[in-house]
Amino acid sequence: MFVNIIDSYRYIVAICDKELIGKKFEEGKFQLDVKENFYKSKPISEQTPKTKEEILNIIKKMDIEDATFNIVGKRSTETAIEAGIITSDQVGEIQGIPYALVLL
Repeated sequence: MFVNIIDSYRYIVAICDKELIGKKFEEGKFQLDVKENFYKSKPISEQTPKTKEEILNIIKKMDIEDATFNIVGKRSTETAIEAGIITSDQVGEIQGIPYALVLL
């Protein structure tokens, strides 16, 4: 998974499953373009509980900062649900790829 924090007038947190980077998905009039320059920063593997805990801590910290979130991928959306920033009802799909946006 990649977690990229963009410091703008408000923090933007881009979270994406690493295998989706650089891909584009289209369904009807909807498009999901997983651009490397937006989503990619340092790879964070969720293979160990410590790493997943790090990811959860980043999400929770940025939620307190009133960040907006762009979340793409099965593992990424599941982690955001676990962190409590979205519910499963807020997850959409384009070509079977789950995504969620949290805008304040």
